Amino acid sequence: MYIIAVCDDEEKELDRIEAFLIRYRDVKQTLVYQVERFASAEELLERVREEDYVPDLLLLDIFMSGMSGIEAAKEMRRLGHDMPIIFLTTSTDFALDAYRVDAIQYLVKPLNQERFFRALDSAIGQSYKIKESQIAIKVAGGIRQIQPNDIVYCESQKNYQVLYLLAEKYKVRMTAGSLWEMLEGFSQFGRCGRSYILNMNHIVSVEREEIIMDNGSTIYIPRNKTSEFKKVYFSYYFD
Repeated sequence: MYIIAVCDDEEKELDRIEAFLIRYRDVKQTLVYQVERFASAEELLERVREEDYVPDLLLLDIFMSGMSGIEAAKEMRRLGHDMPIIFLTTSTDFALDAYRVDAIQYLVKPLNQERFFRALDSAIGQSYKIKESQIAIKVAGGIRQIQPNDIVYCESQKNYQVLYLLAEKYKVRMTAGSLWEMLEGFSQFGRCGRSYILNMNHIVSVEREEIIMDNGSTIYIPRNKTSEFKKVYFSYYFD
């Protein structure tokens, strides 16, 4: 199921947009989504920050009292959320600013149903690709969407898992088994004993009892797991 957030400071516009979304759902009968309404950018961002709320698609009015839609979109991107954004506005003056935050569409009011439906087709398609290619991890400050190949390796530390990324790391409270369930569908990951999950695209070399990663880290292989891991590693590259 998809979550679609609609943010506009005029109730009539919220009603109109929701009516379009209902018609779109009638056309796309296999598509399941939930629509949530926000009367200001501040209300939307408060929900995002306090409740780990991450919509799959965001429909944003640009001209609102208080924070503008452009400012809200910039804050969403700063928080690490890359959901598709469709801007709705009465003017084309901010089109360039809209595309600077990677907006997928910029629609001028009054909305045209055909153009609106085409924008949704594109946005839902992009959202599907994002869902399929990312994992969502709950970290301090909210939900972080991570591209799996940015993960170099993961280390288990009791009730926590440390994810070492290319440029940062996250310590999250979850079991190694739960993290493995999230990653095992991506073919580049392999387990090394109980403590490590390695991204084999980031392995520089596999020696007798140690693995060198491209971020400079050395992973020591448990003696009784050496042959097992090497089999996984060479199978990934040569099968």
